[in-house]
Amino acid sequence: MSARYATFAEFWPFYLREHSRPRTRALHYVGTSLVVAIAIFAIVTGRWWWLVGMPVAGYFFAWLAHFTVEKNRPATFTYPLWSLAADFRMWWLWLTGRLGPELERAGVKGE
Repeated sequence: MSARYATFAEFWPFYLREHSRPRTRALHYVGTSLVVAIAIFAIVTGRWWWLVGMPVAGYFFAWLAHFTVEKNRPATFTYPLWSLAADFRMWWLWLTGRLGPELERAGVKGE
């Protein structure tokens, strides 16, 4: 990752290219879904200590995907906040069925 990104708009296509394989994205969706579920559970039950599990759940599946499927360095090491925002954006676009065109614009072949 030699390029430096000045804006999230510049970073977003790079982020998608770093998640080019469907299995990589699927593992991210599992982790992000768990993060959301943990947050909801903690809020509903008042068991706030569950919030500690959010980064564990999210990063475990994301890093597993990068190191075993995509075989690249997670963007979160260089762009932690943009990577977090991009992960939730990718997850939401996937949930709403609107990720395909974003992947195409980023140059990711086939979904």
